[in-house]
Amino acid sequence: MRADGTGEATERESRDLISEPLLSGNLSGDRLALAATGSWTAAYAHQADRLVRSIPLAQAEARRVTVDATGVTALDTFGAWLLERLMRSVAERGQEAELVGLPANFRGLVDKVHQVNRRAPHVGDRPGVLTAAGDAARRFFAGLEEDAASFLAMLGAVGAATIRTARRPRSFRLTSAVHQLDRVGWKAVGIILLITFLIGGIIAQQGIFHFRRFGADDYVVDLVGILVLREIGVLIVAIMVAGRSGSSYTAELGSMKMREEIDALKTMGLDPVEILILPRLIALVCALPILAFLGAMAALYGGGVVAWLYGGMSPAVFIARLHEAVSVTHFAVGMIKAPFMALVIGVVAAAEGLRVKGSAESLGLKTTTSVVKSIFLVIVLDGVFAVFFASIGM
Repeated sequence: MRADGTGEATERESRDLISEPLLSGNLSGDRLALAATGSWTAAYAHQADRLVRSIPLAQAEARRVTVDATGVTALDTFGAWLLERLMRSVAERGQEAELVGLPANFRGLVDKVHQVNRRAPHVGDRPGVLTAAGDAARRFFAGLEEDAASFLAMLGAVGAATIRTARRPRSFRLTSAVHQLDRVGWKAVGIILLITFLIGGIIAQQGIFHFRRFGADDYVVDLVGILVLREIGVLIVAIMVAGRSGSSYTAELGSMKMREEIDALKTMGLDPVEILILPRLIALVCALPILAFLGAMAALYGGGVVAWLYGGMSPAVFIARLHEAVSVTHFAVGMIKAPFMALVIGVVAAAEGLRVKGSAESLGLKTTTSVVKSIFLVIVLDGVFAVFFASIGM
């Protein structure tokens, strides 16, 4: 404390500034005069809020309400909003409201609060059917454009990485490719053989059941042979690989993205596409034709077993009829489609994996999206190939 008493006076003034808020009212004719004094801050939130709520504006017959803030010694955002709420409640009752005497150092804060939530929420009619359909179509095409851009960007990145690897063969990660080939190829043989065997048997059973009405049981061999070798065999295998290996690729790359391992590779000057994606993609392109071949053979075997046990057709007759019904062309059509389907599955899985954000929800969503998109594109690609081969007579 200073000897001249200045320090004591300053301390006394500070105590005066920190005082509880007060709000008094005086009704004179059609004018209600309110006087706000004290500290209107969050420290006195309970008292200030009770004061604002206790003003009997509803019973006042005043047409004009004036709030004199000359005595306000401290004001923060909470207090400014209470005063603003008081003024707005007055205006909502159809009374004229005016805030006067506010110290200059508080004017900026009050003006800012005065601008908050000034526009009433727009309550309009619900959008019509055409508007909703238009918005849905716009969102659909916007998402489709984004997906196409992501797919083409990944396809271009894979192509560039392939060219770089072809120029520098020693940079290719053969160990990783062999490991991925074991995962997506060899370890998938069992489930592929089982499913395709059952599908071949189901096709044969349904064919025999319906052809028997016309005495054309032998044509079930044509049905099974052509359908399995040309369409169903490779398509079923591709769908199973998309669900089994495509989802795995997306989950792995997405987890690496979440843990910032891919960013770490970029920081070290390495290309994640060349290191992580290219070996997986090459393994998938090599494995899918092999799995498609094994699946087709299993489906034919399943069809032969069902034709023997259910249709009474001996294996020798089934094989002889199969030689007459199918040709190398049918087998070639299925095998040609397999690498392209594998490429689509791998590119979609990699693109979706790299789009994962930093949450487990995003990882699950992108994994599901990867499988759905892969299956959809595989079916579309199969249809495109069907039209193409039909146009060239294959």
